[in-house]
Amino acid sequence: MEWIISIDSFSGVESRIFTVVNKCNYTVWPGILANAGQPALSTTGFALQKGQSRTISVPAGWSGRLWGRTHCTEDSGTGKFSCLTGDCDSSKLECSGRGATPPATLAEFKLDGSGGLDFFDVSLVDGYNLPMLVVPQGGSGANCTSTGCVADLIGSCPSELRVTSEGESGGRGVACQSACGAFQQPQYCCSGPYNTPETCRPSQYSAAFKSACPRAYSYAYDDRTSTFTCASSADYVITFCASPTTRLALLPTPYT
Repeated sequence: MEWIISIDSFSGVESRIFTVVNKCNYTVWPGILANAGQPALSTTGFALQKGQSRTISVPAGWSGRLWGRTHCTEDSGTGKFSCLTGDCDSSKLECSGRGATPPATLAEFKLDGSGGLDFFDVSLVDGYNLPMLVVPQGGSGANCTSTGCVADLIGSCPSELRVTSEGESGGRGVACQSACGAFQQPQYCCSGPYNTPETCRPSQYSAAFKSACPRAYSYAYDDRTSTFTCASSADYVITFCASPTTRLALLPTPYT
């Protein structure tokens, strides 16, 4: 059963609706960060129990990112809130203008405020911590379709990229780093002499991400099959841990 627990408004401004849904078998703590110069939404961090959803009003023209935090706790002595993955280092439930600490699966949006095209994607450039699916509602256009990564990249994560919890040795881990995050080398980070589409090419690691999640960004210049657009003022449903059946129904073959 899915519970809708609240509707957050953005008064006085034409708005869209983000519906954030938790289909995981555990609690997820979504975080939201507005891009520079954009207004903060009515919430920048909250908890979603298994089966819960929350609708958030987002002003037209807004741009920013949304992600999920996992394995979060609040220190009983200090009240400090922290998470093993996706933590925004605010020390509280609200992220308050802080972004996700990699590795984290990101949903990125640039909404058009004048009825033109929205741009959106799901990115693994900063690594992976949760399956995520983004489904547009009510938009139009040939490229107005669902995107995301619902594969279990933690289970298949190479040992050199795996992030484990304190005290864990050789276990499943809690997240999977990108090669850039793990090795901090220009050829993986598309930096220095590799900062153009011509010089920064997929690595064996980003290629594995792309194979598992063909519509998600796997490295910085993975634009051609990873950026999606909608016209006509779409709303968006962002789901953590969408089922494989949902994936097969909603994710067509990527462009070639």
